[in-house]
Amino acid sequence: MNSLIPTVDAALRTLFAPARASRAFTQSITLGEHPASLSDADKTHAGALMRVNHVGEICAQALYTAGALATSNPVTKEHFLAAAKEETDHLAWTQARLDELGARPSLLNPLWYAGAFGLGLIAGKLGDAVSFGFVSETEAQVEAHLRSHLDSLPAGDHVSRAIVAEMKADEARHGQEARDLGAIDLPAPVKALMAAAAKVMTTVAHRI
Repeated sequence: MNSLIPTVDAALRTLFAPARASRAFTQSITLGEHPASLSDADKTHAGALMRVNHVGEICAQALYTAGALATSNPVTKEHFLAAAKEETDHLAWTQARLDELGARPSLLNPLWYAGAFGLGLIAGKLGDAVSFGFVSETEAQVEAHLRSHLDSLPAGDHVSRAIVAEMKADEARHGQEARDLGAIDLPAPVKALMAAAAKVMTTVAHRI
C-alpha cells in the first residue's frame, strides 16, 4: 500500500496537474518565444508533432513509475525515479509549447498512460535486466522518432526544434544508462511489436 500511494499520486500529477521543469533549458533559445512568425499551417503541423511528443512524455512517466514500483532493488528504484524527474522536464517543455502553438494535448492521454504503465510493470516483474532492456529499446525508438521530427518540423520553428533536440539528447543518455545497468537485448519480435504499438500511438495522437 505504501508503494501504491506515490504511484497513484504520480499518475494523477502526470495526467491532470501542470508539469513544472526542475532544470534550466540549456539550448540558446527562449522557450517563451511567441510563434508569430509561423504561418497557420506551420503552427498546426508543429502543434500536431508536439502533441505526439507530449504523449511520449506521458508514456515515459508511466514507464519509469511502473519500473520503480515493480523492482525490489533500491538502486534500480532510485534510477527510475531520477529518470522520471528528468522526463518531467520534457513534459513541461512540450506542454508549454503546445500552449504557445495554440494546440491541445491528446484526448487519450489516460489511455496512453495506462498502456505504458502496464507494459512497464510486466517488464519490471520479469526482472531488472528485462525492465532495463525494455527502457533501452523504448529510448532507442523514441530517439529515432525525435530525429524524424527534427526533419519534419517547420524550419522557422526554432523553439520546437530546440526542445526536440534537447529531448533527443536526454533519451539517448537514458538508453545508455539502462544498458550500463545491465539491460538485456530484447528479442527481435518483441522489438517489432513495440515499434508497431508506437506507430499506432503516434498516428492516433497526431490527430486526437
